Amino acid sequence: MSLSHDPAAATTRPGTGTGASPSGLPKRRIGKYRFAILAVLFVSTAINYLDRSVLSIVAPDVSRDLGISPEMMGWLFSGFAWTYALAQIPGGRLVDRFGPRIVYAWALVGWSVMTALGSLAKGFGFLFAGRMGLGLFEAPAFPCNGRVAASWFPRAERGRAVAVYTSGQFIGLGVAFPLIAWMAAALGWRHVFWILGGMGIAWALVWVKVIRNRPEQHPRVGAYELVHITEDEVTADGSDRAREKGAFRRDMGFLLRRRRIWGVFLGQFAIASTLYFFLTWFPTYLTNERGLSLDKGGLTGALPFVAALVGVLCGGSWSDWMVKRGMSASFARKTPIVTGLGLAGVIVAANHVTSNAAMIAIMCVAFFANGLASFSWVLVTEIAPERMLGVAGGVFNVFGNLAGIVVPIVIGYMIGGGDGSFALPLMLIGGITIGGALSFLFLVDKVERIEA
Repeated sequence: MSLSHDPAAATTRPGTGTGASPSGLPKRRIGKYRFAILAVLFVSTAINYLDRSVLSIVAPDVSRDLGISPEMMGWLFSGFAWTYALAQIPGGRLVDRFGPRIVYAWALVGWSVMTALGSLAKGFGFLFAGRMGLGLFEAPAFPCNGRVAASWFPRAERGRAVAVYTSGQFIGLGVAFPLIAWMAAALGWRHVFWILGGMGIAWALVWVKVIRNRPEQHPRVGAYELVHITEDEVTADGSDRAREKGAFRRDMGFLLRRRRIWGVFLGQFAIASTLYFFLTWFPTYLTNERGLSLDKGGLTGALPFVAALVGVLCGGSWSDWMVKRGMSASFARKTPIVTGLGLAGVIVAANHVTSNAAMIAIMCVAFFANGLASFSWVLVTEIAPERMLGVAGGVFNVFGNLAGIVVPIVIGYMIGGGDGSFALPLMLIGGITIGGALSFLFLVDKVERIEA
């Protein structure tokens, strides 16, 4: 590989001179293009979550206009997760074979079209089919994100990088929640769908322009930044392995025989359960249980998403801070996750307060804690064998999105089959988060790469 595009490489050897970083590279020499990559991941994740969450924000209007019951709305909320979960492993294989640049671009266009088609819905069937199509096209997104993060960031920066792009889901919703609620009130809920769909199609062009599968493939990455990225491990492409006959079956069998992998997968189910409550039923909770109108509830409902944003940034930064100070990867990665899941159980306390201000404060604490645990994607990049990153990321997301199937449906029947109260749903979420903390604590013995 030629490094001639970096003039400094011809005159200065890494590690010479004063002011060298711990890696031996002069700090002024290390480029920052990887942060442009991170910015694109961040915005792409924000768009991803806006499109999957828009139905929940306008659900009260959709339910009223189309005559959809709570039980059927639960099925609508889960429709996304059915195909999203089922397509995770095939999506991971596509990432391993073709790379994230092309796979994500096509996925982004596909799910944006599905979002735009929601504006034409006349009843449950059309909406449910659209939600399933949305889940199908969004399936490769986080396996792509995980592979890009593993390829573009060294271990000491990876936790923060995962936290930053993961925070896109929260800041996007935090900013857009009141905006979408206003748009729905002012223009009608159908307009929201096609506007968001058009935004996604336009952003796909930016993705293709900026992203490359690996840093050495990008002409704007200098020699010093490339050394900085790859100094502590070399990320294998894995595409040849993915094309071997029977490789997928062997890789799946290998992963599912590892207790450490099961701990991460089950823990992700718990993290996603709280997330899916907020992505699906939370706006309805505000309007039906707490009596807030859609436009007023939009601003109020944004606050927990902002709290989750702070949480996920704190989780990743806290973890990387511990890694840089020589603490073990197991302690540094697991501590924020276990702490967050344990604290998220406070959501049950919302059942015991009558003040909406107190309820929002509790929800902010619970979602902040969930955000603290939400950089768990980094465990996949550091535990799974290099050649299995795409497949492992796919299975990881399958477990997370099993929560997206189960939780909305169960909550729908709890509400529709009872007095309409959210007391039992909040107790369900609180119990699941405690179970997730125990899974990370006792099943994930070490955070280190499994050799295959």
